[in-house]
Amino acid sequence: MAKKMDFSTRCLKNAPPEGPRRRACLQAGVALALALAAGCGPAAAANAELLALRVEQDGDGGVYLSARVRFDLAPAIEQALLKGIPLHFMAEADILRTRRYWMNARVAAEQRYWRLAYQPLTRRWRVNASSEPLDAPGRQASLAQTFDTLTEALAAVQHISHWRVAETDQIRAGARHTLRFRFLLDTSQLPRALQLGTAGQAQWRLAVERRIDLTPEASHE
Repeated sequence: MAKKMDFSTRCLKNAPPEGPRRRACLQAGVALALALAAGCGPAAAANAELLALRVEQDGDGGVYLSARVRFDLAPAIEQALLKGIPLHFMAEADILRTRRYWMNARVAAEQRYWRLAYQPLTRRWRVNASSEPLDAPGRQASLAQTFDTLTEALAAVQHISHWRVAETDQIRAGARHTLRFRFLLDTSQLPRALQLGTAGQAQWRLAVERRIDLTPEASHE
């Protein structure tokens, strides 16, 4: 009987059927880690919703995350954008290994950053994405995209696809691991005066967080 390894979360319901890509990876001896977090319990969020969270272990030795976040910008935030104030978003992915007598060990930690800005001269929207803070000195060039509408620009920020967050050898066999995903509007990047003016206003507290269990479970077929 052939064995396969799969990551699962206890709140996962109605898991999708195995597709050709999944079967091919299994035949090659690659364990896929699927964790669909949509509807898997409450998330700490204000004005944002995590629609899906997927983690998979691919054949190149990497652990990849895909996510879809949904949120609407309050009118005051859209007005700030139209006045030339960019918005900064960030996502964090931490993988923790449970230890019985010690604090959990962080085995991987990755961040991703976006800057959304309106360009008055062209009346277009620009999104910069980077694995480093976009205001960091000496950072590498970021990926830049332009869009005709704010809706299109927000979609580029709200969808995370195949983000490498760890290496396969960082996931210890037989141990319990948890992934913590967090997405937020980084208000610390706003101009100082605007930070003070928006302090305590719920419309600027845009964040969502989810934890999922990445415990491998063996099954037979």
